[in-house]
Amino acid sequence: MRELRNHGDEVLERVARGETLIVTREGHEVAELQPVRRRGRQTEQLIASRRHLPRVDIEAFRADLD
Repeated sequence: MRELRNHGDEVLERVARGETLIVTREGHEVAELQPVRRRGRQTEQLIASRRHLPRVDIEAFRADLD
């Protein structure tokens, strides 16, 4: 925690660049600092992966349910 307290800006800059850091207190892990996941990329990946799925005929699907 000393490094975080004394060099907070530098620590946060490392996290912003992609590092995941463990915060310890008296030698025990107490927290993990990690970059925020960008949701936009995940959404784009889901949309891209959906393009490879077969199309579903919703009327035929509903008929199968009955």
